[in-house]
Amino acid sequence: MKAARSVRAGRGRFSGRGVGLLLAMVGCGSVIVGCGPGGDGAPGTASGSLEQLAARAKCRADIQTDAADLRQATCENGPRRYVLVTFANARGQAEWLDEADDYGGTYLVGGSWVAVGARADISALRERLGGTVVDAAGRHGGDHHGHRMG
Repeated sequence: MKAARSVRAGRGRFSGRGVGLLLAMVGCGSVIVGCGPGGDGAPGTASGSLEQLAARAKCRADIQTDAADLRQATCENGPRRYVLVTFANARGQAEWLDEADDYGGTYLVGGSWVAVGARADISALRERLGGTVVDAAGRHGGDHHGHRMG
């Protein structure tokens, strides 16, 4: 699993990929109140603090970053492992997603949070937190650039 990267003040480029994803989420209301359950059985998108999200995910969170603009923890739930990141604002989340897109991976994106992990772990986490699964190919390969999975 790749470690999540934090956004450093003044370094983020705001290319629009993260903004597009956030706008799509606003369209379904997830940034403010969460999307309702869909036909796929996923719950509405969770919201709350890093600790509240970890509790809903039923994982043991180990806080790695505790900054004003974002908080990050590694999370374990039995064999499942992922990184949870919460953001102070939508712009910080969009910038983080733009940067993370360069590296590829599978992300679960909520209104003010992102989870990063293996596809199977993210799919299982979505059953608890809701959100949108995004596969990003990155600049170094892969063929699912920005492909949304629900």
